[in-house]
Amino acid sequence: MDVIRWAEEKLAGRFRELEEIAYNNQVRILQAFQAEKIRDTHFAPSTGYGYGDQGREALESVYARVFGSEDAMVRGQIASGTHAISACLFALLRPGDRLVSVTGSPYDTLRRVIGQNNNIGGTLVERGIIYDEIPFAENGELDWQAIAREAVLGTRMMLIQRSRGYSLRPPLNMRAIKEAVRVIKQNNPKTLIMLDNCYGEFVEDEEPGNYVDIMAGSLIKNPGGGLAPAGGYICGQKELVEQVSYQLTAPGLGKELGASLISNRPLFQGLFLAPHVVLQALKGAVLLAYVFSEAGYQVHPDWDEHRADIVQAIELKNEDEVLKFCQLVQSSSPVDSDLRLEYAPMAGYQDKIVMAAGTFVQGSSIELSCDAPMRKPYCAYLQGGLSYEHCRYVVSRLIEELI
Repeated sequence: MDVIRWAEEKLAGRFRELEEIAYNNQVRILQAFQAEKIRDTHFAPSTGYGYGDQGREALESVYARVFGSEDAMVRGQIASGTHAISACLFALLRPGDRLVSVTGSPYDTLRRVIGQNNNIGGTLVERGIIYDEIPFAENGELDWQAIAREAVLGTRMMLIQRSRGYSLRPPLNMRAIKEAVRVIKQNNPKTLIMLDNCYGEFVEDEEPGNYVDIMAGSLIKNPGGGLAPAGGYICGQKELVEQVSYQLTAPGLGKELGASLISNRPLFQGLFLAPHVVLQALKGAVLLAYVFSEAGYQVHPDWDEHRADIVQAIELKNEDEVLKFCQLVQSSSPVDSDLRLEYAPMAGYQDKIVMAAGTFVQGSSIELSCDAPMRKPYCAYLQGGLSYEHCRYVVSRLIEELI
């Protein structure tokens, strides 16, 4: 533990910076709750069609305020972040439309939705959507010239993935997102900008809803605060959110349907706690990055770099060391700590995956978790942490048994 204490002394200034960001986000969320006059009655569940669900409507108004969007759709029926993003793509793209990813190849599960290099039925490509992607420039930044060129060509939608996914490219911070929006709209105002916001919520002082046309994410990541049991959100221009709601329910019914079924309280309370929980995860990631960097490992991002998501990538020597890393995280978890992990195929992923997730909510990646594909470079991707104390304990075990 002497190594941990020494590291924390070195990181005190960095921690204070993160705490100030969390404070600013907490104030913004509190003010959104107050503006919408949230009451105990908003926590009540609804049944059947869900008509007149005041809690659901109030929650969506709070999300729109917090993320700076005209409208929002927040539903427990959305199964994952990929589901939320997929709904946006299928709702807003038509046969012959062109979709371009400006952040290179997207996350594994979304590549399946697009239909990139697979023969799965019902994909965007199978339905006649033209897809292309723009790799990052050699300097690690977005390829601004290529983005401008593709926008001019009449591209219907440009997709931005904020987080790094299973790659070592940097996540996009708000400065880069704003610049991407400026370049795209300057060259083609009609091009829609869709943002995959997963893992990026409340990491910076500002959210991108004032800039992009539509964005989506998961409630069992950052904005659920570790309390949301399931669900996803979609925020954006009112007209676009309405079109996506027709995809999720039915044309003409849209947002009016969708019973809460369970209490809305975990969704409200999870959002309120989210800035603090994200802070815990970020402090844990910074500590991990510092310790492993000092031990000679390549880490992405480094401990003193600006952060745009909660994901911490660590380059390890081989697939066995990755497995051991993930096993240590699993055995340090409050749930399923006795399980033995192995690489295995998983729906939506191209390679075999190992996932450490001893979480209270299945698959929750705002809780301390770690996963890795079985491919080069051999990286473990750690994210989340409901408390810094838990993160600290896991780092201490990694020091003792891996480093």
